[in-house]
Amino acid sequence: MEVLLEDTRGQRQFKSLLLVFLFVWNTAADCLIPEGGPNMVPTTETLLRNDFPEGSEAVLECANGYVEDSGSGILTCRGGKWTEPDLTCIKKDCGVPEEQKNMKFHIFHGTLYGDMIKVTCDEGYRINGTSYRQCIATGWFGSGQCDIVTCNKPLQVANGRSSWISEKNPEYKQFVNYSCADGYTLRGNASITCSKTGQYDSPPPECQETLPARTSSITTTTHRATTFTARTSAAVSASEREGEYEAVNPSKNTALILAVTFVSLVAVLGVVLFFLCKCQQKRKGSYDTREDLKPELLQFQNL
Repeated sequence: MEVLLEDTRGQRQFKSLLLVFLFVWNTAADCLIPEGGPNMVPTTETLLRNDFPEGSEAVLECANGYVEDSGSGILTCRGGKWTEPDLTCIKKDCGVPEEQKNMKFHIFHGTLYGDMIKVTCDEGYRINGTSYRQCIATGWFGSGQCDIVTCNKPLQVANGRSSWISEKNPEYKQFVNYSCADGYTLRGNASITCSKTGQYDSPPPECQETLPARTSSITTTTHRATTFTARTSAAVSASEREGEYEAVNPSKNTALILAVTFVSLVAVLGVVLFFLCKCQQKRKGSYDTREDLKPELLQFQNL
């Protein structure tokens, strides 16, 4: 009985040791899920497998943002270890972005995976969206676009009107003309232009009331009357100045007086000489009654 029990215990121990040996042998033969390498990761199929026995294969692929440069990426489980991968991965190159209308790209660092470039628009356009693009695994990321600059609809002016009749807002370099109603005069720029800043290059003009035509006529008449009065006053002033000059110039008056006096004396002297000659003739002849001298005497008295 005791010998039978000892044999049973020995068989149990042998079986336990055999199980442990088989477990250790199986564990040593299988490989774990491969971890990958620089810029490499296991494929989806590899990750979905539960075991990797001796001699099995696994596949690696380039990580997101990287592309295969050389190698296959196949690994083999040997002695519980994976062979070294021969795959080489490099960064994806997104290349220069495709040209877009009224848009410019400024590349500062490069066009590889993770690099960013700046986006600008031509004059008169503004960015709508992000002002940069980034190279990702699927290509350039960024939805910005360049839209033309617009200005607000032009303001209406009192007693005037504008030429803008569209429902849309004026765009860059488009202009608006203004005009005034009858009886009003435009003050300011008759045309304003939408600039690159989204503002007009000048404020809208104003329409100011024009003075009536009769007011202009009265003003003209008044101006003429004033001119005539000024001219008349100037003539009178000139005459007065001339009279004053004559009054204060005694040499001219004295010469005139002397001339008149001289002529008078000569006339008187002539008459006297004539009278004396007559008297002498009558004395040499007959008795003179002096009757013939009466006319001369009367004439002399009249002088």
